[in-house]
Amino acid sequence: MTDTLISLISIFIGIIAANVFGIFSKKQYFDIVGNSMAGVFGSIFFIKALGRLGISPTDIMKTGTVNNVLLIVNLLVSIFGAIIILVSLKKINIKLNKKKLSNKSS
Repeated sequence: MTDTLISLISIFIGIIAANVFGIFSKKQYFDIVGNSMAGVFGSIFFIKALGRLGISPTDIMKTGTVNNVLLIVNLLVSIFGAIIILVSLKKINIKLNKKKLSNKSS
């Protein structure tokens, strides 16, 4: 497995996590495209932000073989990153819609 493949798997897992979470939590559902974008950006952002702690794809492949523990942590960070970004975007969307509605009624 290469570093690039690990990165792509992490992003794909983030997309799946955001869409599954959105489907099961109807409040957090934009649509398939919106949830997929949130999954991509959340996954990438959190892997990059926390990658310095030793869970980046290069650290996973440092010995030449896959470090399974680091790979699992990487995938979990990708999942939680996608969900956190999805929830954050939904809260921002709700606040913007409230502001838009209050401006129209004035």
